[in-house]
Amino acid sequence: MGIQPTPIRRCWAEIDLAALRHNVATVRAQLASGVGLMAVVKANAYGHGVSGVVPALAGNVEMFGVANLAEALEVRRLAPATPVYLLGPALPEEREAIVAAGILPSISNVAEGRAYSAFAGRSPVPVHLVLDTGMGRIGVWEEEAAAVARELAAIPGLALAGLASHFPSADEDPDFTLAQISRFQHLVAQIRASTGLRPIAHLENSAGIIEFSTAAGDLVRPGLMLYGSSPTPDFQAYLRPVLTWKTRIALIRAVGAGRTVSYGRTFTTPCPMRLATLPVGYADGYQRHLSNRGADVLIRGRRCAVLGRVTMDQIIVDVTALPEVAAGEEVVLLGAQGSEEILAAELAEKAGTIPWEIFTGLGRRVERVFI
Repeated sequence: MGIQPTPIRRCWAEIDLAALRHNVATVRAQLASGVGLMAVVKANAYGHGVSGVVPALAGNVEMFGVANLAEALEVRRLAPATPVYLLGPALPEEREAIVAAGILPSISNVAEGRAYSAFAGRSPVPVHLVLDTGMGRIGVWEEEAAAVARELAAIPGLALAGLASHFPSADEDPDFTLAQISRFQHLVAQIRASTGLRPIAHLENSAGIIEFSTAAGDLVRPGLMLYGSSPTPDFQAYLRPVLTWKTRIALIRAVGAGRTVSYGRTFTTPCPMRLATLPVGYADGYQRHLSNRGADVLIRGRRCAVLGRVTMDQIIVDVTALPEVAAGEEVVLLGAQGSEEILAAELAEKAGTIPWEIFTGLGRRVERVFI
């Protein structure tokens, strides 16, 4: 074979798998011995690329969590030996395929349990009952949970394998969260006593792991923190960001004073400037809400301001202070370069959103490169 050409990349995300494994170790360090870890890899592993993230985590976590059947089947193909859990309800037409593939479904009522049991073979179908202790999204209301669990335990062809709930405000309302933990623990104990079963209990997301690690139960479900972004600022120093989003300078232009920039002419050059055009825009996930919000990129380890409106395919940045910069040079949109760093939390704050949306918003044109 001849020498393979180096790929020409215009916009890509470098995924540091060593940082990912560091964050898994950081999660485990928060937990008591024996507490399992369900890595949440829904939404293409929070935009990081499930095809690289799942193999890197297989063998390092006890379970994977996904949002739907299509995601579950992809994860099962990538890590056939690791259990896969559906965090949300399935469509009725999907249940047979879920059972056939050995995926662990979450259910909210007896009717769902009976529907799954109809597909049982020689072994009962394991399910996790979701208890609604304050999220208000899925699950059986906590007042009805014990009775529903007893009814499920009596259904032939069904195994009550887990009890789950979810924090709505672990990073914002500690008093409510502590009360929620207490109610969940009481329900788990009540259900175990009345059924004679010992389904595993899991409740905690990233914020819960950080703030309430002693209440972790049998299993925790880290998502955001696995990818190196902390839902609470004080914990950020213990995590390593996994994703660095990069592009390159496509064009540099010298412009005079009084020139307007981008759609809507929302920025006018106050003096002669050097402007760089970058081939990235909101179609790639660089949010339009970052327009005129003080967003920066990193070039040669220096912050360079984004000027005017973000367009579908391009943004304009100020490189006046970097007279030697040339077309083709690397630019960091999210991540570290030199001594500077732009975290997902910074972009999220300036865009008026949350880090989860910054990560999951990275588009198909952004190539994931696993390191």
